[in-house]
Amino acid sequence: MVPFKVNLEGQIAAVTGGGGVLCSEMSRALAECGAKVAVMNRNIETASAVAGEINKAGGTAIGISIDVLKPESMEKAVEIIKKEWNGGVDILINGAGGNHPKGTTGAEYLEKDYFEKSGEKLSTFFELEKEGMEFVFNINLLGTMFASQIFSKDMVKKGKGSIINISSMAAYSPLTKVAAYSGAKAAVNNFTQWLAVHFSRTGVRVNAIAPGFFLTEQNRSLLQNEDGTPTTRSTKILNNIPMGHYGDPSDLTGAVLWLADSRSSKYVTGIIVPVDGGFSAYSGV
Repeated sequence: MVPFKVNLEGQIAAVTGGGGVLCSEMSRALAECGAKVAVMNRNIETASAVAGEINKAGGTAIGISIDVLKPESMEKAVEIIKKEWNGGVDILINGAGGNHPKGTTGAEYLEKDYFEKSGEKLSTFFELEKEGMEFVFNINLLGTMFASQIFSKDMVKKGKGSIINISSMAAYSPLTKVAAYSGAKAAVNNFTQWLAVHFSRTGVRVNAIAPGFFLTEQNRSLLQNEDGTPTTRSTKILNNIPMGHYGDPSDLTGAVLWLADSRSSKYVTGIIVPVDGGFSAYSGV
């Protein structure tokens, strides 16, 4: 259930990464407020499952398979949306993203004796690989850019619309180990501000939400042991969240609905909204 209602009747929302834990919740919230929602995911079964839940609850949704790194797949999605609902997208959530092990280090710190251990299997800055770095920057930054290019055209033609990018707290304070992800999300923040200015005279607003720490299928094994207790890294994170707990996916819906609704946030563009339990405000002491 949404924390408050905005009127999105007659509007079409497209959500990339819509089959994921966070973006499926956003999709449901948009539908509950009256939007027709295109739940888009690489895995059509996942997208269709979320769309099915929305339809069963009385909303209107379709599941569409896309790859944000293949613009032609999103062009096809536009065609499907127009055929299904006779209109272009009004709200775009760029939620597709992710990390890659080859863009991540195993060690938090590089020790001075690194070169003396060259025979050992290490995972530091020196072991980061091009494949991993490219994947993470491509999926997070280029995926956001390509989707914005394709789904915003009808917004510009109509003279109104809202693009909401999904950033991360890692964009503000780079997290140990996740070099590629932190850098890519920082680029998403910068791109959000750039595009907001570029679109500022079209009526299309561009903003982002920066979630703090939420348990998802992608990070659950890193943050929870098999018995549900926090891992060492999880304990370290929780100690730096003033509220003392992870966010729930529903905690993001208020910010999403506010930014999606042109009546509520009509003079808001180019901002990144932290939803992080106070993480970004805490110095650690």
